Amino acid sequence: MFHLLLYALPLASSTYSETLYPEWGQWLENKETIYEEKTEHQDLIIFENPRFGRVLSLDGNIQTTTADEPIYHEMMVHVPLLHHANPTSILIIGGGDGGILREVLRHQTVQKAILVEIDGSVIERSQLYLPSLSNGAFSDPRASVVVDDGAKYVKETTEKFDVIICDSTDPVGPGKVLFTPEFYGDCKKLLKKDGIFVNQNGVPFLQKDELSLTLNNRQPHFKHVGFYVAPVPTYVGGFMAFGWASDKSYRTPKKVLQERMARVKGKMVYYTPDIHLSAFALPQFMLDEIEKR
Repeated sequence: MFHLLLYALPLASSTYSETLYPEWGQWLENKETIYEEKTEHQDLIIFENPRFGRVLSLDGNIQTTTADEPIYHEMMVHVPLLHHANPTSILIIGGGDGGILREVLRHQTVQKAILVEIDGSVIERSQLYLPSLSNGAFSDPRASVVVDDGAKYVKETTEKFDVIICDSTDPVGPGKVLFTPEFYGDCKKLLKKDGIFVNQNGVPFLQKDELSLTLNNRQPHFKHVGFYVAPVPTYVGGFMAFGWASDKSYRTPKKVLQERMARVKGKMVYYTPDIHLSAFALPQFMLDEIEKR
């Protein structure tokens, strides 16, 4: 039996509507607008929601919330870093809120983490109004921050990395260049032997084009390309996909993952070795899309 629960929608003046899809979306109650700015690159708003805590949105699209951000950040970071035998140098493209940097620096093997974010306002406002996301990571001596175009940085730098994590927006606006064949080729040149590249790859049930776009554009540069998934409540439309690219297979024995967990400080909220392994088991509709390429 289904029980119908009716809730009164908040007044329009206290509702934030996401505009990612023209035909369907979600609304969140905006209990209080904490900060709002039209930056050089995008519209930024941070507001308070009774269920999800503080919410960061860019150009009308929810980027992260203080309630469910550990799922996204743990899966984006610990899947590649625990797969790698000895990740010492990490490049983060985007991720100006600091959540990825925070998780990367939990790994005791990491000696250097460079974060390249195009919008300095995201870094500044996140530290001020969303401090739990970075949790002091920007002050860690191993961390370096570069305010620049990520595509430009990977083309010009001579640094080499064990893992590159691209925590970008979707392939529109300033994030579009981070999904091109040229960008993936430039990243491949910066990876050391057995290096790994991962990126956010949208919600595949609703963004199949993004799935096929990234697959096609990465395949010329890496021997192994694929995806893994995780459910992030505020990324509506089903589970979030993460892109995987490396010359080394993504398969890691559970025992190895368990042993490597010892090098990570603190307790996980979502990630476990079992979830790591099962995240690469994809539904048939994704496999069908992959097989078309």
